[in-house]
Amino acid sequence: METSLVLNKIKYTSENYNGLQVACDWIQDLEQSNSRLHKEGVIEKALIAARLGSHSAECFLYNCYLAYNPYFMYNIKQVAETSGNEHRDNPWVAFWGLCESLRTRSVTGNAAREAVQLMSERFDSDQWNLLARRVLIKDLRCGITSKTLNKIVGKTEWKIPVFEVQLATDSKGHPKKLAGEVMIEPKLDGVRTIAIIHKNGNVNLYSRNGKEFENFPHIAQELSQLSRQVSGVHRNDDLVIDGEITGKSFQELMRGATRKDHKATDSVFNVFDMMDLEDFKRGFCNRSQIDRLLALEAQINRKQFKSVVMVKGKQINLDTEEAHKTMADYANTCVAEGYEGIMIKKLDAPYECRRSTFWMKWKPVITVDLEVIDIEEGTGRNAGRLGALVCEGVDDNRTIRVNVGSGLSDSDRDDFWTRKDSLVGYIVEVKADAVTQNQDGTYSLRFPRFERFRGFEAGEKI
Repeated sequence: METSLVLNKIKYTSENYNGLQVACDWIQDLEQSNSRLHKEGVIEKALIAARLGSHSAECFLYNCYLAYNPYFMYNIKQVAETSGNEHRDNPWVAFWGLCESLRTRSVTGNAAREAVQLMSERFDSDQWNLLARRVLIKDLRCGITSKTLNKIVGKTEWKIPVFEVQLATDSKGHPKKLAGEVMIEPKLDGVRTIAIIHKNGNVNLYSRNGKEFENFPHIAQELSQLSRQVSGVHRNDDLVIDGEITGKSFQELMRGATRKDHKATDSVFNVFDMMDLEDFKRGFCNRSQIDRLLALEAQINRKQFKSVVMVKGKQINLDTEEAHKTMADYANTCVAEGYEGIMIKKLDAPYECRRSTFWMKWKPVITVDLEVIDIEEGTGRNAGRLGALVCEGVDDNRTIRVNVGSGLSDSDRDDFWTRKDSLVGYIVEVKADAVTQNQDGTYSLRFPRFERFRGFEAGEKI
């Protein structure tokens, strides 16, 4: 992964990029329609133009890269718009240098805010408001995502790095994988969290899909104390710690994770894995699970943390019948204590940023995350309000489509019906007794029940 904002294949110079008046035209073009095909077409035109030497198109694509790269944080909470600035010099190269200074925190606090203000005064208001400012707040606000961009730019220098974590596979579908030395752990009901601990002591917390959490300062403060020991464990690299943040209730935790005015100071970071940042970025860490666990345990045990705790598990060998009984008893105990089930992790396995059988989960019921694709009105006593959520998604390489009408309270049905148009695209957690296969080869769920929405925005899973 690059250490500089200047990409190898492009030489950005003030001569070529300062004074560009049309870089934001691409943003305005994207805003003309909500059509996915329209937006993909605009990006494709920009890519072709860039390949033909258009500096404005290169400028646009590079700013997209800076805005959507999940590993670039500019640490500026508020960036003001400007008005009335016309025909300024639009110093894009200097702006990218500012992004680098903010990202690396070589400029912080009041100095950072002053630098941003001075930079805004050098830009034409349209260029600042429509593009430069939006880069700093990491949201171009034109209806595109990193996935949209990567679909078009492919393997070019403008490809956005993907933020992915290792996900577990349902053990019930892979009984032959339940073998060998494993670690069994309680499966927590919280918010999956990735902590990046930089050598300078700065800490960033992210959701499983790369959305930054800013409401857990007490956790970040404790984790910052680990930075001084990084070099003693790894290759003097920034550190990634994988875990789950839990709180008194899931809904309260969701509010704490996403709402700027809410500090979830009673939450706890339950950690269960650790690796170098560079390994995480490339999507694979070849150190074994047991090595990573021992290194993490050594780090956590050095400090008396209040809000960062090690997830404790039990090591067993599933090549024996006794171990399978031990695992069953352990799972029953975990469920009785309020956990979702258990995690089963192969001790000799690497960490890979995708769904993997190196980690497996066991739960007394099936839980899947599906996207709401339609809303159905109810009948009888539910006429005039929500009857069912029509949901679809892929779980363990199986496409599942199901109507979810159970598990909804009367207030849920009334509330969801009033905002039915806005619910399409949301991710919903559905519980069921089992996955069933239809005659046409598609899959459904036996006795599906609504559990909760997983985010506050369409397509969001936290």
